[in-house]
Amino acid sequence: MDKECLRRCLSDAGCCDEVTEIIIERLESGNKDDMLRLIKKERCRAMAEYHEIGRKVDCMDFALRNLEKEMKEKGGIRK
Repeated sequence: MDKECLRRCLSDAGCCDEVTEIIIERLESGNKDDMLRLIKKERCRAMAEYHEIGRKVDCMDFALRNLEKEMKEKGGIRK
């Protein structure tokens, strides 16, 4: 993968500029083991963020279900 393609992928994945530049430096210097380690670390960060957002959505869904149920029991839901 060329460095511009890697830079775009990392940017699209939400990596900050600082981390992206460090990863690109590792690619250019041939230190691919460290480059892969850093990318895997960023993947773990992104997955943690993904799961946190999922928990927030689950909380909203729970609140919506309960509110809709209460409204339905009290005479209907207005849309």
